[in-house]
Amino acid sequence: MTDDKDVLRDVWFGRIPTCFTLYQDEITEREAEPYYLLLPRISYLTLVTDKVKKHFQKVMRQEEVSEIWFEYEGTPLKWHYPIGLLFDLHASNTALPWSITVHFKNFPEKDLLHCHSKDVIEAHFMACIKEADALKHKSQVINEMQKKDHKQLWMGLQNDKFEQFWAINRKLMEYPPEDNGFRYIPFRIYQATTERPFIQKLFRPIASGGQLHTLGDLLKDVCPSAITPKDGEQKTQVMIHGIEPMLETPIQWLSEHMSYPDNFLHISIIPRPTD
Repeated sequence: MTDDKDVLRDVWFGRIPTCFTLYQDEITEREAEPYYLLLPRISYLTLVTDKVKKHFQKVMRQEEVSEIWFEYEGTPLKWHYPIGLLFDLHASNTALPWSITVHFKNFPEKDLLHCHSKDVIEAHFMACIKEADALKHKSQVINEMQKKDHKQLWMGLQNDKFEQFWAINRKLMEYPPEDNGFRYIPFRIYQATTERPFIQKLFRPIASGGQLHTLGDLLKDVCPSAITPKDGEQKTQVMIHGIEPMLETPIQWLSEHMSYPDNFLHISIIPRPTD
């Protein structure tokens, strides 16, 4: 694995300044002040919003408190999507801080999965890592790990400990030198303008002739509309972790350095802002 530790650190420590406000129709005992947090891009809302919950529960009438959920401009935010992906998909072209609305009532059953405990998030996270390793190494790496290694991955993410997480995760990013890369790249492509959850297909990082496939090759194969100029102009942005990587970037390098902790490259296709 290329030792670009600075890139790994920059990805890990990416933060989004966020302002949480209580939905105005929630019944409160007194007015609720907004709550500000720097949200880690790589984490999940339900992992890092205990303080938000405590802050707003203080002003709620207890009989009105049920499951907390979050919304941005009318869109319920999926807790099982990483925070950075949610921001890129829904709010990347808006001014900071990101303004999120907090709800304790009227849980949107059709739009969101329930999340009653951190065990639910851990199970989802580990299922993603196992799926990614099945694509990369036919599950050989994750299956050779001990249960304590799986736990260390989770605790590293939950407690925001870069070294703790990467001590184990680096094994998931390795491959035999003769292979030049993973079997398949774990990726999901999300389009802000469609209802479809995401696009996921088998895609090899190395072409049959031995040359490295790029991000542009992946998009051409899987989602050509993302990079097809309309009227001579590129109408969309391709974002990973809040930046637009060059389409010439090898997809293997992106997978090793810009995957989220669940080992997937989460790629957002969003409309380019108009002046």
